[in-house]
Amino acid sequence: MESIVHVCLAGLSTGMFIWLVASGLTLIFGVLGVLNFAHGSFYMLGAYFCYTVLSFMGDNFWLGLILGPLCVCVVGFIVERFFLRYVYHLDLPYQLLLTFAFVLLFDDLVKVVWGAGSISSPMVPGLSGSVSIMGRNFPVYNLFIIAVGPLVAIGMWAMLEKTWWGRIIRAASSDREMASAIGVRVSALFTAVFVFGTWLGAMGGALAVPYVGLLTPGMGETVIINAFVVAVIGGLGSLKGAFLGALIIGLLSSFGTRYIPAFDMFLTFILMAAVLLWRPQGFFGEAA
Repeated sequence: MESIVHVCLAGLSTGMFIWLVASGLTLIFGVLGVLNFAHGSFYMLGAYFCYTVLSFMGDNFWLGLILGPLCVCVVGFIVERFFLRYVYHLDLPYQLLLTFAFVLLFDDLVKVVWGAGSISSPMVPGLSGSVSIMGRNFPVYNLFIIAVGPLVAIGMWAMLEKTWWGRIIRAASSDREMASAIGVRVSALFTAVFVFGTWLGAMGGALAVPYVGLLTPGMGETVIINAFVVAVIGGLGSLKGAFLGALIIGLLSSFGTRYIPAFDMFLTFILMAAVLLWRPQGFFGEAA
């Protein structure tokens, strides 16, 4: 029994990491209609910028958690303002090609700035070590991540459903022309949404610094694949679908790794195929 509990906890922590990345990816697609393949690169940059702040500020993780993602937001602003907004009206393949070009660019940039090798990441003072749960140790930091994920979900729901800014975002995503006619600067709003989505991905990367152990160029590629799977399962553009999908994928991955490691990734894609066959629009997506 205790083994199953620990596998579930490990799956929840994995799922919450995926959710942090998938939430930004889903928000950007839901509002802008863009599938940003470079979102995993923002995750990677968030981790590297956080590590850089830790290196210069004496292992102050909380400062790195603030400044690292903010630095990546500047990168996200440049990407949206000077490149991505010019392909909003184009078909999906053009958007994917442009964002994939940024994946290659950012991977090479990381190799130039931080080197092509792996970098050991530090632990967080106060959140290192483990606690005993049902007679077995479980990392404290993983419990912290399990708590952070739902808090982010609640915060995003409150922002989109209960605030003036959220109502404007939902209106602009439904009818851009109408929003523009009533005085909303749609281009500026889209930039803000993209930067916020970038911040979510970068925050996931910063939080991953003590979790992954090693920072490597291209570390965002596996994450973005899982985030895409989560977005497809939950329904493209649906935040509640992304949250549910992240939980399912996290738990499935954890149980697969524990009991049938040879088929770990296979199980994830089998689930995605089954959902697409049963409900092509995903759990909470809208039918075409």
